[in-house]
Amino acid sequence: MRILAFSDIHRDVDRARQIVSASADADVVIGAGDFAICGEGSLDTLHVLRDCRCDVIIVHGNHDNACEMADFCADWNLGHFLHGTAVEIDGLCFAGLGGEVPSRTDHVWNASESEERAAAMLAALPRASVIVTHTPPLGHADLQHDGTHEGSAAIRDYIRQQNPRLALCGHIHNAWGMTGTIGDTRVHNLGPKLNWFEI
Repeated sequence: MRILAFSDIHRDVDRARQIVSASADADVVIGAGDFAICGEGSLDTLHVLRDCRCDVIIVHGNHDNACEMADFCADWNLGHFLHGTAVEIDGLCFAGLGGEVPSRTDHVWNASESEERAAAMLAALPRASVIVTHTPPLGHADLQHDGTHEGSAAIRDYIRQQNPRLALCGHIHNAWGMTGTIGDTRVHNLGPKLNWFEI
């Protein structure tokens, strides 16, 4: 399976159009959150991405309105909004968890989950081949510009326990393009460029 993945396009309609064009060569497109900016405008790019020619899996970022995105996907046959949920495509299980874990800001628009809540949601997921989260796992592809790690312990622990083949995330802009491994799992902080994976 050929996967095209990205994160953090933050209302960039031109980038969304590039993704749609590239989707002709993909089996699945994955968006790991932050389509909006400060809670506004996630539909700007989602309306464009609806033209993708394959299944599209999305999770919400901390800038996104999760309910708005879930509603948008409700009548999109190829669109799959995941948050503590999973979908099977061509025999592979994709699981997702959106938002910032844990919350690191008190902005009213910031979509987040506590580590405890995230752990409970992840524990309820089936075993996945690909885990898609907005927040990186703690200590992996989560390095801030000041040298601190701002990932999630719950996501890290899920990956250690379940050993998916691929973990895709975004959120920490300084870590875009960073990679790592947890056990046999490849971890990638995507960023807004077009990232290709084969599984």
